[in-house]
Order: sequence, then structure tokens, then C-alpha cells
Amino acid sequence: MNHPDKYLAKRYDTPNRSRAFTDAVYCKADATGADLNAAWRSLDPPAPELIPLVGEMHGHTNLSDGRPDIDTYFRNIRDLARLDFAVLTDHDHGGVGRPTLWEGSPSKWDLIRAKAAEYCEPGKFSTLLGYERDSYPFYNNLVLYFRDADAEMVRGVRDGEITEDELRALLARDDVITCPHDTYSFTSNADFLALPVELHTPFIEVISRGDAAEFMGNPAGATYACCEGGFWQDALRKGAKMGVIGGSDDHSGMNGRVDDAQPYPQKYPGVTGVWATENTPAAIFEALRAKRTYAFMMGEASGEMRGRMEIDFRINGHYMGEVITRLESRDLQIFYRVKADVPVKRVTLVKNCRNYVALSAASELILDYKQENATDYFYLRVELTDGRFGWTSPIWVEQST
Repeated sequence: MNHPDKYLAKRYDTPNRSRAFTDAVYCKADATGADLNAAWRSLDPPAPELIPLVGEMHGHTNLSDGRPDIDTYFRNIRDLARLDFAVLTDHDHGGVGRPTLWEGSPSKWDLIRAKAAEYCEPGKFSTLLGYERDSYPFYNNLVLYFRDADAEMVRGVRDGEITEDELRALLARDDVITCPHDTYSFTSNADFLALPVELHTPFIEVISRGDAAEFMGNPAGATYACCEGGFWQDALRKGAKMGVIGGSDDHSGMNGRVDDAQPYPQKYPGVTGVWATENTPAAIFEALRAKRTYAFMMGEASGEMRGRMEIDFRINGHYMGEVITRLESRDLQIFYRVKADVPVKRVTLVKNCRNYVALSAASELILDYKQENATDYFYLRVELTDGRFGWTSPIWVEQST
């Protein structure tokens, strides 16, 4: 793409108009399909130096309002869903009319910490510590994820609520990651349009079971009891640098597994993918902090991909979750590759909350030439032929100064 007028003519481009590709078409008498493909793919980045891991980040047991016991919870995720990591996120209230997680000696929280440590096998199956905390009026349902295996619960002036000062202190901690869910539900919403950007959480649970929080009317969503201001795109438009995770929010012991007793889309559980250096709690937490995450609807734990999606999304070699600067050349090389057990139906590159480019290819490179704002942001929405969706955390691109 060396033509001097490309910036005048285009906002986006494709690698098949590189000089190498054009010369192979016009100037090379013995050119082959392999030559054209090599020219087309010449700008693709090298294979990732990180590994993709998939985990369950939201589920409940009989320690609060779920059905399975804590051992069944972890074993199901490890042995049946065949995931790489898990977090147990029982409600801090412990179930209506029952002891809270912090009461007693030993407490339910003591048991959660002990079991998380027991099931953690670095390199094979990792566990993180977490729980779900009511945090009215900012986030009715706020899940906390901890770096440390011996972390203490976060309590404030009044259980079930949180003050502005308490929320600011929580968001400032580097050993805790916060993520709300059901943000768009009328009965448990968060209003990102009202909240100052500095009070937005670093993540949103974009998918659980039929709860798709990307935008109002998302086809992967099953509920219509929703309201403006609680969707991921609302937060992004406000200026939040908010990534995505997925979690099934399962209470019945089907964490990470397809539930054929439920209709579409509830049958498919949400899970989280991370690009990490290794399968250890520390590496997974670091990947979460960096927002190298994507979320998707998990399929059957069989086949080559075991129901997973693997989504590699990079801009100029930078991973999802990063903030980068557009160089003077203005060229952004936007690359994606999707792997799954079923074919890709559509991959949509979303720019500044608009559907920008939609393709049916499982792998492609797109060039973007146009900076629209001081900070632009891009993410992928992936749709498979079986109706499952996936989303990546954005990459934010700042104007060169």
C-alpha cells in the first residue's frame, strides 16, 4: 500500500493492494496462487508469544444460593467443562436467611480460600479467589477477583452498599479486580452514562447465560427488562477503558457447560479467555490486569477445540487491552484470527462502537488510515455458525502528538 494518494481515497484498506501483490498480478508471468497468498499475508504478525487459557469466572455453590457443593463446583469445571482455571464467586450475604461468608470460625470464606488452594495445580488448573458483593447504588452486583490467595473480604460502612469513597479506594487497589454484571437489568442496573468515568470498573461481564451486555438489542441477549446506560457500549462511549470477561453465573452445577434443557441463548455459558505467559494464578491475574481478555459462549467440551474459541486480536502487534499511539505513517495493521470447532459466520471489527468492517474470513488483516478522535478504540465481535458469539477487549489508539 505505497500509493501516495491512499489517505485521500480511503479510511481502510486490504493487503491485496500491496505493491508486491499488484506486481505479482501484473508483472510476474509465472505468478501462482501461492505467490498471491504470500503477498497477501506478508503483513501478518508472527504467532503470539503468549498462550490462550479459558476459565469460569462467575459461579455459585450451596455456600450462598447455588446447588452444588464447593468440591463439585471445582471438579465439574476442571473435569467436565475441561477449563484451564476457575473462580468461585459466591454471594457475600451467604444466601437469604443464612450465615454470611465472613461469619463463624472457620467461616465460609475460610473454606473458600482453603478449597481454592486445594484445587490449584499450577500448569494444569489454576484457581483465583473471588466473591460477589452487592454494592448499591453504583453496582448492585459487583464481583471481586483477588491477586492473593489469602485475601480478606472487602467490607464498608454498610453491607450490601458502597460509598463513593469506598468505591474509589477499591478501584485504586492493584490486588483486586472489579467487574459488575447484570448492569443493564432494570432491577440491578449500573448507569454508566451517569457515573463519572473514574468510577467505571475495568471490566464488564459481557456474557453469562443469555445475558449479553454489549448493547441494547444484542442478539445474544435473552432479556428485555433492560435500560439505557447499563451496556458496555454506553461505558465505552463515555470514555471508559473497559475490557470484557465472561462467566456463566451458574447456580445449578453446569458451569462452563452447555445446558440443552435451556433454550437459545441461555443454553450456552459465558466463559473468559486470557492470553497469559503460563497457567498459574499470578500469570492469569496479570493477564486480567492487562485486559488481554476475550469472552465467549462456550460450546460442547469436545472436538479439537473442546467447545472453545481462540481469538487473537492485535493492532500493530499489540494485544487486546493495550493503549497505543498511532504513528506518523497513520497505518494501523489490524489483525485477527479465530479458531473454533464450527465455522465462522461473521467477524465484525467495531470502531468507536460502530460496525466498521464485517468479514466471513476466520483470519484477516485490515488496515485503518483514519484517526477519528483523540482516542479511538477497536474490538471484535465474533459470530459462529452455531449461534455462539465472542467479544474481545478493545485496543485503544491515541492520536500522535
